[in-house]
Amino acid sequence: MPLTVGDLTGYAAAVCTTLAFVPQVLKIRRERSAGDLSSGMYIVYIVGVGLWLAYGIVVASWPVILANGATICLAITVLCMKWRFTRRPSAPGGTRLGADRRP
Repeated sequence: MPLTVGDLTGYAAAVCTTLAFVPQVLKIRRERSAGDLSSGMYIVYIVGVGLWLAYGIVVASWPVILANGATICLAITVLCMKWRFTRRPSAPGGTRLGADRRP
C-alpha cells in the first residue's frame, strides 16, 4: 500500500516532535542537572503521550505509533534523569541537609 500525503505529513510531524526531545536529553545528561524541569508536567505529558500511543495502536496508524513510542521513551528518560540528578542541597562539610548524622 503506497504512502499517502496524510501518512507523509504524519511521519514528518513525528520526526520533528520526537527529535525535539533529543537536545533536552543530551543537555541534562551533559550537565547532570534537571532541577528546573517540572516533574508534574512530565508525568502528565507521559500519560498523554501514552494515550496517543494507545490511540495509534487502536486505529493502526504507524506515524502515531512510532512518534509516540519514541517520544514516550525520551520523556521517561528525561523524567528519570531529573529524579536521578536532583539532589538535596549539601551542608558545609559535604553531608546532605537532613541526613542522619552519627557521631
